[in-house]
This record gives sequence, C-alpha cells and structure tokens, in this order.
Amino acid sequence: MTQTPPQELLDKLIKIVGPNGIIEDEARGPGPIVRPHDTGEVAAVLKACNEARYPVVPIGGNTTMVQGTHRVQGEIGLSLERLNEIEEIDLASRTMTVGAGCILQTVQETAEENGLLFPLDLGGRGSATIGGNISTNAGGNRVIRYGMTRDMVLALEAVLPDGTILPMQGKALKNNTGYDLKHLFVGGEGTLGIVTKAILRLRPLPTSDNCAYVAVPSFKALTAFLSHMEAASAGTLSSFEAIWADYYEFITGELTPHKPPLPHGSPFYVLIENLGVDQDKDHARFEEILGEALERELITDAVIAKSEAERKAMWEIRDDVFQMVHIAPLWAFDISVAIGDMENYTVDLKARLSERWPNHHLMIFGHLGDGNLHVIVAVGDGSDETHHEVEAIVYDGVRKLNGSVSAEHGIGLEKRDYLSWTRSEEEIALMKQIKKIFDPNGILNPGKVFSDGKSYPHTPSPLERTAAE
Repeated sequence: MTQTPPQELLDKLIKIVGPNGIIEDEARGPGPIVRPHDTGEVAAVLKACNEARYPVVPIGGNTTMVQGTHRVQGEIGLSLERLNEIEEIDLASRTMTVGAGCILQTVQETAEENGLLFPLDLGGRGSATIGGNISTNAGGNRVIRYGMTRDMVLALEAVLPDGTILPMQGKALKNNTGYDLKHLFVGGEGTLGIVTKAILRLRPLPTSDNCAYVAVPSFKALTAFLSHMEAASAGTLSSFEAIWADYYEFITGELTPHKPPLPHGSPFYVLIENLGVDQDKDHARFEEILGEALERELITDAVIAKSEAERKAMWEIRDDVFQMVHIAPLWAFDISVAIGDMENYTVDLKARLSERWPNHHLMIFGHLGDGNLHVIVAVGDGSDETHHEVEAIVYDGVRKLNGSVSAEHGIGLEKRDYLSWTRSEEEIALMKQIKKIFDPNGILNPGKVFSDGKSYPHTPSPLERTAAE
C-alpha cells in the first residue's frame, strides 16, 4: 500500500535542501526525491526521516540489476547526484577523494588525465555512481587483476540513519586499528548508512594495451589457458572474459551490428586484455604467449586488435547485452561458482532448462578468473510464475555447488528470497543484528537484502526493460 510523507516532514526537508532540492520523478518511483547538496544536508535529512520513522531509499545512477533502489510504496528517495565533486587528487599517495554522486566514468577519465588509473570498469560506467559502486561492491571487467570495489576504497565518510556522521580516516594503505568499519558499508546496499564521500586508491596508468579474441576447444582447455595467461603475463593480465558459443554466435550474428572477429564453430571464446608499460615489448610478448598456447592446443585460433577501434569493437561484443532484446522475454542472472565447478553447473543448467522448455535460449559469459558468470535465460511468456521457476533452476545449481546467488550486483529485492541458499542461518542472523544496531527503526532501504514482511512487485532490470520495449 502506497504511503505519503506527512506534510510536517516534507516541510522540514524543504527547509533543509531548499524548494529546488525536492523533485518528483515517476521514472524513479512514486514519492518525492530529496537531493541534498552536501554531507550536512544528508545528515539533516536522515535525522528528520528517522524521527518521523519514515522510510528512505538511497539512489545512485539507477543501474541496479537487483531492484536495489526500488520504490513503490511512497518511500522518500535520497539522491546523491549533487554530491558529485572530485575534491582532491593526491599524486604522491595515488588517491582521489570524491563525492558519492560522482560518475564512475568521470573518475576514470580524471585519473587518466593525471597519469593514473582507477581500475574499476563496467558497462554502466557512464551513469553508475561511485556511491552505488561502493554500496554494491561492484566488480566489473578487471577483478582478476585489481579486485572488487572493496579493494579500491581506502576510506569512507558515511551518515547513519539518525544523522550521525562517521568521518573518514586517512589515505594510508595500512590502518590496523580495530574493526575496519568501512567494509560494513561496502556492499551494504545502503541498508546501514549512506556513503557520502570516499578516498579511492589509484594505480599507475598502463601505457600499453594488448587485446585479443581467442577460440578455445574445450572447457578443460579454457581453464588451462587461464592458468597459462596468468603465469606467462607476469601480472599484466587484466581481463579474461569467457564467452560461451551461444552468446558469441548470437551477438555476432545476423540480428546484430557486430562482426565476428573469429569464425563461428568453437565451443568457447575468450576476450583477453593485458595492460603493461611498453607497447612494443609487451606486444611481442603477448604474441609469444598466444603462440605458446596454440602449440599446446589450449586455443585453436586468435586475432589481436591492431588499433583502438578494433579493441573497442571487441569489447562491444562482450558488453552489448542489450542485443538480447531480439529473444525477449528474458531474465538476467549474476552468479558465481568455483572455476572447477563451472562446466558441471552450465551443463546441468542447460539440461534442466531443456527438459522444462525445449525451445529456450541460454546465453552465458563471464569474468571466469573470479568465478563470475552472467546467465541470460529467454523462455516462456515472461510471466512472474515463469520467472520464479527459472530463478529456482538457476539458483538451485548454485546452491548445490556452494556458490553465490550474487557475484557483483548485491541482493536488493530481487534475490532476498534466495539469500539463505548461499548464506547460513547463523550468518543471516548476525547480519540482521548488525542492521538492527545501525538502523533500529528500519528506515534505510527497507525490504532490501532482508524481507520486511511486505510484498514488492518485480521491477525489470535495465536489460529486461529494454527487452520489453
């Protein structure tokens, strides 16, 4: 049942952020969206909402895949879009201090302009915000080398539901003084507090880039090729994107604008990228490594990008999942299992889907080196009943292999019913205790991660929305 904020609360919020600081945007859900200018205003807004016991949903770039910013019951939206400044770049400590509303691509480009690299990279870079990346512990394309968002955050400023501001600590890599509280907010999905500012760890900017597609004859060869690349690349392997044949052949087929860099017919393809410091030497070594893989029959074919345009075209094949609209209705999943279990998982998943829906489409691709697979299933009539049936099949295999129902997008509303499939009762009980300590009145992002006893309709992800259109 949709609720409406009491006028007394709205008057307080207007006084805090000004009349232009509150908007209505039905595209982002019913109810007002409050847009504070700074941390002080965020604190005042949360304090007022907490005193009124009124629910608040933090909003970043709205690229969520799990209904993490879902609002249907009149909750107040708290947008961090105005906290978007880059406050400082410290070249000596290789850090950047940014507001939570800063766009990921802006951070990337600013770092590069200063001869540094912010390694986090994902398809929604142009709209995803740093605060959202932090709240979901985003992964992306370079986890195999640089880790998740958690590994790129040195310090955080956060505001608790009662308005208490937790100030940031320093820029040093080492701070071994008690509990590292920032890690409760990284991946916390905005349920414990609102991240308002962060000190990000930057890396030296690579000055060489070698990118290639390769064809791989079997899953055994695929895992052996990953080990070969990691061992032979001397730390320069930055991306290893495995693509199953169904996805590769569709995305480079007649219905899309993408041309296949390698012929169809192989069971697996891999997009690999090595980032280094000397283009000529690194390119020669890259060719040598691929040549060794060919000799060992780990791969059967390879094509190396000869220009930046070719490199971008290669990545577009991997990233342009919105071409899946041609096989809608569909659902997208983000799971992880141990690399050694991947083949059994995907074979079993294919068999179970085939048994239930002989004419289904199953598209699989993923980062592989970090155990992350993206699974797209197109089947049936698009009904909620079919959706839940597909979910159960996808996640049941994950549960049997002690994997995770969410590799890099969080739980939100979408996966909360399956949290217990990959987390123990003891873990979930402790998480709920932590939530109660930080947010005793339960106003922050209610219903996300854990059930609040209310029913929420499914809201399509960006991919599903595009497919429906």
